[in-house]
Amino acid sequence: MKPKLSAYVSDSVAQRLELAARRPGTNKSAIVDAALDRFLNPERDASGDAALIRRLDRMSRQLDRADRDLSITAETIALFVRYYLTITPPLPSGDQDAARALGRERFEMFVAQVGKRVASGGRLVADVMEQVSTSNPDLFMRHLEEGAPLGAGKEPFATGSRSQHATGEQPGPSPAGREEVGHV
Repeated sequence: MKPKLSAYVSDSVAQRLELAARRPGTNKSAIVDAALDRFLNPERDASGDAALIRRLDRMSRQLDRADRDLSITAETIALFVRYYLTITPPLPSGDQDAARALGRERFEMFVAQVGKRVASGGRLVADVMEQVSTSNPDLFMRHLEEGAPLGAGKEPFATGSRSQHATGEQPGPSPAGREEVGHV
């Protein structure tokens, strides 16, 4: 024989218990017994909680990666727009039609390349980050106390001259950069 237990519960808990006990194959005693058992022995149902924690950890890592990729993408686009706007000279009116045609052709190639990478499941951000970390692992390190820019303490770009760095001009694309353009 099981011992009898009397307990006081709030009205809302009593109503929910009443609704749960109406299900076929259960009663109030079984529900309260299971709830108390789980409350008093949390390790008994740890397998479900552990699986939930593993899933939440995996989702957290995926969200962190997505956030990092989004930040890199936003910075890349911002730097490209800044670079494009600072180096693109205005065209004479006679050359604008040819430039528009070339721009449309380049844009169509760009869209095709994006579609190809998306269809293949390739991730350019991951590829670029892997290439950068392999070729220049200290590029993203900086001395926060000193407020140094990213990559500070490194030699200036090998392709740029001292006068470009002194005047703030953007260096031209390196041979490796020109090579990568065709393989995007």
